Amino acid sequence: MNRGITEIMKLQRGFYETGVTKQYRFRMKALERLEKALEEYEEELKQALKADLNKSPSESYMAEIGLTKTELTYVKKHLHKWIAPQKVATPMAQFPAESFVVPEPYGVVLIMAPWNYPVLLCLEPLIDAIAAGNCAVLKPSAYAPATSAIIKKVLKSIYPEKFVAVVEGGREENAALLEQRFDYIFFTGGVTVGRTVLEKAAKHLTPVTLELGGKSPCVVDKTANVEMAAKRITFGKLLNAGQTCVAPDYLLVHADIKEELLKCLCAEFKQMLGENPLENPDYPKIINKKHFERILHLIEGEKIVTGGVYKEETRQIAPTVLDEISLHSAVMQEEIFGPVLPVLTFETKDEIKEIISSFEKPLAFYLFTQDENMEKWVLEVFSFGGGCINDTIMHLASSHLPFGGVGYSGMGRYHGKEGFYTFSHRKSVLKSSYNPDIPLRYHPYSAAKDKIVRLFLR
Repeated sequence: MNRGITEIMKLQRGFYETGVTKQYRFRMKALERLEKALEEYEEELKQALKADLNKSPSESYMAEIGLTKTELTYVKKHLHKWIAPQKVATPMAQFPAESFVVPEPYGVVLIMAPWNYPVLLCLEPLIDAIAAGNCAVLKPSAYAPATSAIIKKVLKSIYPEKFVAVVEGGREENAALLEQRFDYIFFTGGVTVGRTVLEKAAKHLTPVTLELGGKSPCVVDKTANVEMAAKRITFGKLLNAGQTCVAPDYLLVHADIKEELLKCLCAEFKQMLGENPLENPDYPKIINKKHFERILHLIEGEKIVTGGVYKEETRQIAPTVLDEISLHSAVMQEEIFGPVLPVLTFETKDEIKEIISSFEKPLAFYLFTQDENMEKWVLEVFSFGGGCINDTIMHLASSHLPFGGVGYSGMGRYHGKEGFYTFSHRKSVLKSSYNPDIPLRYHPYSAAKDKIVRLFLR
């Protein structure tokens, strides 16, 4: 396997050096081939997502294939403008000259994708990497083998390995890839593996983007529309059975509306999935036994408002709401990444700040309120990757909004123009004229020259 990866690297280095991938026409044709392939293989992609995660055709399209197509459409529309040199202002002290920034590809990049959105989080970074003019090696997750196989089939049918290659496998292949000298590494996954990626990248001084996660809070104050808040929180928690890096991880609810919100949440779970969610054919499953058992452990001994039941043979856990949770509860010690929603209460802003600040900076933050002062306070006080006011999840569905974490929730960002910039080095250029050649900067220096220089440099 190591020999195979080394050969792929050699092929891609050679192809990149030809300069072909930098051509606008080549990039557009590559994106168009992917667009056509997504149409052709849509059903096979849906079947793979069903096999790996029991995702319904509707969820597979809405949260994976459709979002990938949206990114493709947006990038194709704007690419011609993005690749052009961008003129910027030139200081008077540098007259006569002009200044501009030229985006150039990094070269050969590595994209390491997770299992929870194995189509979207593999192909969306690839779109941005291709748009920027790079060659790419993709490493899908071994935990989603059916999707990994179809991703390889799709990309192999439209791209030669010297341009885009897919490496399947598990830890051995991950380790072998991280020993290579890539020009950029884009990783989506957990903090533990993210640290390893960063350590390996440091060996070659390779720049990285790390899309991680964390405990994303959802604050519901007493001015919120409780029914709508319950509906949108339920949507965010049910998507992929909670196996979403930006899922609401825990609720912080004002004490005055807590009982009303809990009642509405229970009603929404029933409305969306029926009386018995474990019998609903569209309800996703937990990815593997290890994660299934980990989530069940988080529920043990806690007060269950609704849910708590599970089906071991299908690895499904009913949506579960936990009440009377403390910061010391097991469910508050790690990112849940499952259909479990612990509820804490507050009465003052100081309590909100104390609870949220006890965790690392989250990838997402959700606030339900109709109080503009509350909205302003949250945006000023808390650092987080991104989020929504009066909604959940939907901020990541926009190519206009950059997506990424901060602190332990990640570094770097992508989507749309930000994705293009992530996979590009923005080269700064100053083009000077020979005439006139102002002598102020040259020796010999003098008090008279110093006076004039001070007029310019202040």
